[in-house]
Amino acid sequence: MGNFVNPGNDAFRVALASSIYVDKTGLLEYTNKVTGTLQAYICNSRPRRFGKSITANMLTAYYSKGCDSETIFADLEISKSPDFKKHLNQYDVIHLDVQWCMEPAGGPEYVLSYIVEKTISELRMYYPSILPDHMKSLPEALSRIHAASGKKFAIIIDEWDVLIRDMAVNQKIQEDYINFLRGLFKGTEPTKYIQLAYLTGILPIKKARTQSALNNFDEFTMLDASTLAPYVGFTEEEVKGLCQKYHRDFEKVKRWYDGYLLEEYQVYNPKAVVSVMLKDKFRSYWSETGSYEAVVPLINMDFDGLKTAIIEMLAGNAIEVDVGTFQNDMDNFYCRDDVLTYLIHLGYLAYDQDRERAFIPNEEVRMELIKAVKRRKWDEMIQFQQTSMKLLEATLDMNEKGVAAEIEKIHSDYTSVIQYNDENSLSSVLTIAYLSSMAYYFKPVRELPTGRGFADFVYIPKPEYIDDYPALVIELKWNKKAVTALHQIKERKYPDSITAYTGDILLVGINYDKESKEHQCLIERYQKRGEN
Repeated sequence: MGNFVNPGNDAFRVALASSIYVDKTGLLEYTNKVTGTLQAYICNSRPRRFGKSITANMLTAYYSKGCDSETIFADLEISKSPDFKKHLNQYDVIHLDVQWCMEPAGGPEYVLSYIVEKTISELRMYYPSILPDHMKSLPEALSRIHAASGKKFAIIIDEWDVLIRDMAVNQKIQEDYINFLRGLFKGTEPTKYIQLAYLTGILPIKKARTQSALNNFDEFTMLDASTLAPYVGFTEEEVKGLCQKYHRDFEKVKRWYDGYLLEEYQVYNPKAVVSVMLKDKFRSYWSETGSYEAVVPLINMDFDGLKTAIIEMLAGNAIEVDVGTFQNDMDNFYCRDDVLTYLIHLGYLAYDQDRERAFIPNEEVRMELIKAVKRRKWDEMIQFQQTSMKLLEATLDMNEKGVAAEIEKIHSDYTSVIQYNDENSLSSVLTIAYLSSMAYYFKPVRELPTGRGFADFVYIPKPEYIDDYPALVIELKWNKKAVTALHQIKERKYPDSITAYTGDILLVGINYDKESKEHQCLIERYQKRGEN
């Protein structure tokens, strides 16, 4: 049993012994099905804190000949599979954690030679008569072992993309690394010695021109998780089970940590869910990440309206994005969509594959993005928040002229990017105008079914602010009158359907006159039944 070749199951045992372990061994049914086929080449990328290393350790513990893992898998889901024992601890496994290798190697420029040297050295202990002392090529070593013994390998690489992410400025390191992976996995010869190849990291495989540099790999990403969707993060059913066990409010957990949409699954950040279960504190558990710090300067470059897109998403909107242009590295950002796609892979944005739209998934991520913006002093964002706060204060003060004036100012400032000529476009502007409300209110509900119709916006204050901030029911009109919007709210009894809310409610009617280019606003306090 070595560090890289045929490691044991100790790392996976640690996960199993932890206070909370959610069984994801169903993934092994898929890998068992594809082992030894052309589909055995898998790249499963996901954000940090989404269980990448636990999954890599699970695969290693299951397949490695360096340990006996039958007892630790006996009560897990995979044990019910008819192929459970067929593949259990049957293969030579090479498990590489590229991030860990950075320090003992002495720096990123030496990682590749360190991996090759150490792996061949360990292989030589298993196959001393096959590998000569002068062997320097890992693909050649694996090929020789297979030719002489018929043995095949499962190769599992954790943090496979760290050299792509952290050394983006050094093209030679990137190119040497990609060429190494090509030699290891591409072509006819690797199909002879590869039983399974599993790469996991944050980014999908780097593109060479328009396609993957390792185009024989099936990629499962935050853009398209396909059949592996239930094994990326925690599913809603798994979170409900944990909430029941630990007596947590599921709806509150959902508001804070839900939002990633993968196939038909609502997916949660495992790190956040485990933390709130054990600590019973609803806050952001998303630790600082150098990756995002590198993105904020790109936002400041303002590729074709990127800043406005970020503001819209912070305020609750979903934004169309073309995810096909991103090169899956850190040094080829050419447009707004490249940055947005990168943020999806990092987990700062979620992605609706059917609608091809990006959005901020939950309250935790929204808080982290706003904190990151403040840390990096995105001045335009700070100024916009100040303007938005004036709008919110004017609304709460029922200052109708002040609301109209602030909306008009925001309209004017953003008219070059968001031009509205109908109610739908007006709705987008109003969403970003009330950005500051996100500190006190939940994400606005768009077209909430209320009464006998749909209110355009409903802002419900967070529980801790319910005594100080009223709910806002906002109706928008275009080329009509503000009184018409207000009349519709009351006629269709929108507030009556916010049944779970017991605090004060303000009714806000807003109209934009296209010809005069003026905004009008009327605000009333909602009188509940039985009130004087």
